[in-house]
Amino acid sequence: MLAWTIYISFLGVLVLMLLPKGNARAARSIALLTAIAGFVIALTGTLQLKPGSEIATVAKLNWIPSLGIDFFLAADGISLTLVLLTGIAAVAGILFSWNIEHRVKEFFAFYLALIGGVYGVFISFDLFLLFVFYELAIIPKYFLIAIWGSTRKEYGAMKLALYSFVGSAMVLIGIVAAYVVAGSKTMSLLELAKYPFPEHFQYWAFPLVFVGFAILAGLWPFHTWAPTGHVAAPTAASMLLAGVVMKLGAYGCLRVAMTLFPLGLVAWRNEIALLAVIGIVYGAMVALVQKDFKFVIGYSSVSHMGFVLLGLVTLNEIGLSGAVLQMFSHGIIASLLFAVVGRMVYDRTHTRDLAALEGMNLAKAMPFAAMTFVVASVASMGLPGFSGFVAELQVLIGAWQAFPTFAVLAGGGILIGMAYTLRVLQKAFFGDVITDVSPQQNEEESAALSRAQPHPLEPISIPERIGAVILMATTLVIGLYPRLLLDLIVSSFSSPLFEGLRKGGLF
Repeated sequence: MLAWTIYISFLGVLVLMLLPKGNARAARSIALLTAIAGFVIALTGTLQLKPGSEIATVAKLNWIPSLGIDFFLAADGISLTLVLLTGIAAVAGILFSWNIEHRVKEFFAFYLALIGGVYGVFISFDLFLLFVFYELAIIPKYFLIAIWGSTRKEYGAMKLALYSFVGSAMVLIGIVAAYVVAGSKTMSLLELAKYPFPEHFQYWAFPLVFVGFAILAGLWPFHTWAPTGHVAAPTAASMLLAGVVMKLGAYGCLRVAMTLFPLGLVAWRNEIALLAVIGIVYGAMVALVQKDFKFVIGYSSVSHMGFVLLGLVTLNEIGLSGAVLQMFSHGIIASLLFAVVGRMVYDRTHTRDLAALEGMNLAKAMPFAAMTFVVASVASMGLPGFSGFVAELQVLIGAWQAFPTFAVLAGGGILIGMAYTLRVLQKAFFGDVITDVSPQQNEEESAALSRAQPHPLEPISIPERIGAVILMATTLVIGLYPRLLLDLIVSSFSSPLFEGLRKGGLF
């Protein structure tokens, strides 16, 4: 049944492309119904899968028999957690894109193509098929940013594409090498995970594949595409970029690099942990000094994704499960933050400059937006009761068992995160009201104030309110009862796919 998340998404693309031009209302409705259908299927599949060590086969057909390549779709608790995240983010992104007027059907066609590719990655258990879907998810992203973006959109789109394709090339070299070394008989992830790759091969194949995927996850120092891409992207694309596309990279690190090359993982885990911690602290410190509202959230995503990568290399159950839960949690919270910044604030005030926003008293002008950002902020800071608290706590506990020094440094990143979050919250929504533009203000701030102040702000629409409530409710429910996902996630580490890691005593 889960295969229909892919089929329906691409079917929605086809229907949208057959629509006559100018029928924006029909395009929005088709996109929303398609996303809702995908979410319902994802939720149904999640509820049907009982926690356990078995990997449920969704579909398996011969595709390229001469190369041992199959159309092999399957799922475990990790897959379902991220498929569910994709369904939620897809619905919320469309609700926050209800105002799109320029080439509406093309926008939602690219959007659904991206969603279909993401679904495909999360449930592909054939390496070639996974790689195909991985590339399919990147291509629509370029056009979404380049056509509907802002703030150096062509530069942001091209930078994202170049970084992604360099990472993809590294991954492709690694998986082709693994296929050849294993006898050129199969691309099945389950079969390749059983093969005892030579130790010297794993030492170079692991960093090649892991870093290739981790580029898309925002691993420092290969993270620079992320803030630029976030800022350039339209709201829905920012939500998907932070919410699910960055998770493709982290998922590939776990699902492919770590399971196929466990000896390489042992050899390189300290270096990866160091880069992850640098990313946590560096992302938080850069976010602390940003003047652009969206850049703050962009760099915060780099910082929070560092917790995912750190949790992965702890190689203990609590750290690994915390990393997967953090993928889900950050996907929801980051989507909510970008929705507020991009749609609720920027589209109405036409500025992201914090100095200009500070004088607009947005808490009074847009109380719902202020309330939503407060909830998203405390969730991002890791307040107990929200999903971020449980996820980051597990990662820190796992890191303390594996790398005590790194765990302390990562904790310092959380403190810096609280500082930049409170700073941006105060400046954007609760700043002092400025009634006159002083001569001392720079030209950019003065222009932004003069443009924004005379005009009343558009009220928050019903689709935006629904999208915000969905995301807020999700992070709250998982924060209050994390076992809804943790039971699925933890049981997945008992599957045959992680046998190599267990045999090595790595967790």
